[in-house]
Amino acid sequence: MDVADIKKATVSSTSKGFAMERRSFLQWLGSAACSTAFLGITGCRGKQYAHVLKEDDKNMVGSHKAGSEVYEQQVSDAVAKLLGRECSAIQQVSHEGLGVRKKKICFVGVENSSSEDLGDFKQHLFELIDQKISESDMFEQISERVVSVGLHSAHLRPDDLFIPSNRRTFQQVMERENQPFDYLLFAKLTSGTTNSNGDYQRDYLLTLEMINISTDESHKVSAKVRKGYHKSMLNRFKHYGD
Repeated sequence: MDVADIKKATVSSTSKGFAMERRSFLQWLGSAACSTAFLGITGCRGKQYAHVLKEDDKNMVGSHKAGSEVYEQQVSDAVAKLLGRECSAIQQVSHEGLGVRKKKICFVGVENSSSEDLGDFKQHLFELIDQKISESDMFEQISERVVSVGLHSAHLRPDDLFIPSNRRTFQQVMERENQPFDYLLFAKLTSGTTNSNGDYQRDYLLTLEMINISTDESHKVSAKVRKGYHKSMLNRFKHYGD
């Protein structure tokens, strides 16, 4: 091999080396870009991100238990049903020529009989129901703190008020405090779970029961939300076909 051939071989080898290095560098650069983008989407371990939701933004759907996406819908539906029924009765009285004033509701609390711990949502549920009642033109609610003091003074628990004699005792205590009321309101949350090979569906039921103090008549309404929990999107399609 002469000198010219050696030079050609050297140049060719060098060019191939540069090409391989360039290709390796571009591959590394592509991997780095993908990793950076992935970290930007998924976040870094040990860091927390947040943003403020707009009024029309959808609620986050809890991956392991119910949250806003379940309870807010239930409260809205159940309170609308309950007050709608009572409003019809009140309007009937008004049409008969009798004066109508705002009816007072004594809301004694939320009972959780579901399989999930409500955590801070228990008090939040109370406030959601209270807010919906306050938006009505025909009803108003007695303060939660006043109700709590009244129950303590009467030595009663909320469940005790299902007994007529206990209701009368509580009513007398509240009247002495200048807090008469027309209705007692109870809220109860229950759930039912269906399992299928690790996936499960949970049916959440919010029941509102309102007792008319004057007549002892009781009215119940419920609002149900069903929610599926899946290990993968494929399992969602398997169970529900969408």
